[in-house]
Amino acid sequence: MTQGHRCVARALLSVSDKTGLLDFARALAARGIELVSTGGTRKALADAGLAVRDVSDLTGFPEMMDGRVKTLHPKVHGGLLAIRDDEAHRAAMSHHGIAPIDLLVVNLYPFEATVAKGAPFADCVENIDIGGPAMIRAAAKNHADVAVVVEPEDYAGVLAELSAHDGATTLALRKALAAKAYARTAAYDAAISGWFAAELDDAAPSYRAFGGRLVEALRYGENPHQSAAFYRTAETRFGVATARQVQGKQLSYNNINDTDAAYECVAELDPARTAGCVIVKHANPCGVAEGASLLEAYRKALACDPVSAFGGIVALNRPLDAEAARAITEIFTEVIIAPDASAEAIAIVGAKKNLRLLLAGGLPDPRARGLTAKTVAGGLLVQSRDNAVVEEMQLRTVTRRSPSEAELADLRFAFRVAKHVKSNTIVYAKDRATVGIGAGQMSRVDSARIAARKAEDAAREAKLPAPPTRGSVVASDAFFPFADGLLVAIEAGATAVVQPGGSMRDDEVIKAADDHGIAMVFTGVRHFRH
Repeated sequence: MTQGHRCVARALLSVSDKTGLLDFARALAARGIELVSTGGTRKALADAGLAVRDVSDLTGFPEMMDGRVKTLHPKVHGGLLAIRDDEAHRAAMSHHGIAPIDLLVVNLYPFEATVAKGAPFADCVENIDIGGPAMIRAAAKNHADVAVVVEPEDYAGVLAELSAHDGATTLALRKALAAKAYARTAAYDAAISGWFAAELDDAAPSYRAFGGRLVEALRYGENPHQSAAFYRTAETRFGVATARQVQGKQLSYNNINDTDAAYECVAELDPARTAGCVIVKHANPCGVAEGASLLEAYRKALACDPVSAFGGIVALNRPLDAEAARAITEIFTEVIIAPDASAEAIAIVGAKKNLRLLLAGGLPDPRARGLTAKTVAGGLLVQSRDNAVVEEMQLRTVTRRSPSEAELADLRFAFRVAKHVKSNTIVYAKDRATVGIGAGQMSRVDSARIAARKAEDAAREAKLPAPPTRGSVVASDAFFPFADGLLVAIEAGATAVVQPGGSMRDDEVIKAADDHGIAMVFTGVRHFRH
């Protein structure tokens, strides 16, 4: 036999996901491979007329403790771990009656799916697999002799190898399968440890693990010289990871990042209250609006910064309809994401073959708890998701003049948007639409100036008599450290301001507002976004 090839004479199969199982097992049996199995898997094989040996016959012990103990036995792990070319190992196998297991096929109890459906604590615990990960890790460690399969997608590849190599597997395949096996058990344990931390409300467990399943390898990362891939985690949250891509070319790293930013922002706009649209460019909103229809919301959002919107991402909080689809496709757009779409809208977007249309199936809940993570050199920064929403904040008027009802509605809208704009953030809004956005500047006064300048540019583009910041409100994601940023907003025409407050110079800033007769409210909540 070619060096590195290992014949498969015996296979142990124990799977929760039985997709493709019977066809795979039949093909193994047709090659004369002995099948050993457990519980429900053994029953499925036997019911299909396959000769299958119960693992209890192999171990000499019955399954016990409601199936918790069935494969944790030397005759299973010895069969997986024995080094075939080691004389002492062969002698031990012979002495103790241990038969080699050449192929292990295991996929794990559906812990992640059990948690995702909101099952009780005890049910989640019962879906923590013990024997499965132990066998997988044993087989993967001994990949020099044993092949391990952890998902149905690899059945075809294993059968192709057995056919090509006269019933043997190659070392290259066994190494690749072992690598996947360890990654699978790592992601599984990450899901379990993360669930326990959440159940215990432990924000800083001693060890923190994250794991994910490959969605697809990407053409490149943020830049062409960087490699990248997209993974789906155990978290159930509507967005780009749950979306069905109806059409368009493959999403890029930047497309996915920007689409996520757009959809998280549009979720702040309650679809039961109003139609909403967000246009994002380079992870920052360049236009956000509410309207009586998606078309109205899109037109208002586009008017904020039509130059930046070119080549942007459009996110909607309601199913895409034909009217909105026609308008959005009038200019170059990279991605449209919505909870759903009508057949007519899908057909309209279909005329733009490169335009990606994603249907997410729902909106993420802005109030939901969760974690975000980013890498730093040699480490991870992990924090709870910013799930603060302005509707639940106690807005406190700190100026002599209180905002009108119309101003208050716009202030809340502007603060929702500011939460999703990179700091330092200034957002001007009027009639539930952004009219100027300043993002990511090192000083807040520069953000205020840039936002006002963008409004002036948009006014010239639309041939308006005055910038739309006249009579607008303004939101700041964090406090004004000095009055200078506020004075820029007042000069731009803002009549009311919402900000967290908390600066040592709050009195100075409040006085400037009072001197100019504008209203100011404090939220007490900051929305830094870096």
